[in-house]
Parts: sequence; C-alpha cells; structure tokens
Amino acid sequence: MTTGKRTRIPREQAQEIILNAAEELFYQEGIHAVSVDAVVERAGINKMSVYRQFSSKTDLILAYISRKQEAFWTEWNLSLSKHPDQPREQLIQFFRDLAAKASCTDYRGCCFLNVAVEFPDTAHPVRELVTTHQKRIHDAFLVMAEALGAAHPSELAYTLRLLMEGTYAESQTYGTDSAAIQMLPVIVEKLIDTSIASP
Repeated sequence: MTTGKRTRIPREQAQEIILNAAEELFYQEGIHAVSVDAVVERAGINKMSVYRQFSSKTDLILAYISRKQEAFWTEWNLSLSKHPDQPREQLIQFFRDLAAKASCTDYRGCCFLNVAVEFPDTAHPVRELVTTHQKRIHDAFLVMAEALGAAHPSELAYTLRLLMEGTYAESQTYGTDSAAIQMLPVIVEKLIDTSIASP
C-alpha cells in the first residue's frame, strides 16, 4: 500500500528529466504551443518541481537553447576532428554531416531558426541568445575561410552560413529526402575550391 508521498528527486536529476521533456516538446511542437503543464506531464514530475529548477518558462527556454548550443558545438568539433588541420576537408565534412542530419525523417529543422521565428522581438533574452549563437557560427566559418586562404574570406563565410541555413529550410519545405540536400557536400566543395582559386 502506498502513502501517496513522492520521493524527492535530486536537483541535477530533476533538471535533466525536465530538460529532456522540454527539448522533445519544444523541438517537435514549437515553444509557444507547449505549456509548462505539458512539460510537467511529459516529465512525470509535479509542477512545483519544475519551478524549483526554473523560475519561469523563459528560464526553461533559455536552458533548452543553451543545451542545443552545446550539442551544436559538440557536432561541429566532431566533424572537424575527422580531418585535423585540414580546413578544406573539415568544412566539407561538416556539410556532409549536416546533409545526413537534415535527411533524417524526424528532422524538424534548425531549433535556433525555429526559435527566432517564434520570438521576433530582437531584445527578448531568448532571441538575444539565439543571435549570439548565430554570430558565433558565422565567426567560426570566417576563421575556417581565413585558414583556407580564401581570396575573400568574409564572402565565403557568409555564403557558407546561408548554405547551412538554406539546408535547414530545404528540409522543411521540400522534405528530408530533397535532392538538393544530398548535393550539399559537392556544392560546398566546388564553392571552396572556387574561393581558393579566385585571384
């Protein structure tokens, strides 16, 4: 016979459970469409436990975005680690891995772009965090473009960023089996080689 009392979950474990639930719901259904109650139900934790870990839904969203940032840079570093000190091959590999990810049937596009659409106010803390992340990506492309010896590194960095974001949009507009996504690594390879060969 149970007494109805709940076992207190350690703080770090509770945060992980809540974030896992929020990540699944926010990414698949959109942030504004998901209530705190929905996160509570998915997590199997009472609402008070959620508010012990996150003072507001905004704090939960910020934690979700921070987790997604960490995941992105983990994937970035994994791609680059396959070709140490070879910036050309590293960039091609990143886009090869991106194409594979964007071709998964359950792919819902870039979570950062999805969030940016939902938060049009550029002064909102959620949007600011997304903007900071996107700027860091651009800066990383610029560093790689300079390491390649591109004739116009800024132009190449912008183009690579647009190709990345275009891939996200392509997967949602035309489907994850899009031929354009499959061609992405070849397109990037030709772009890079043209950029290096330019006077």
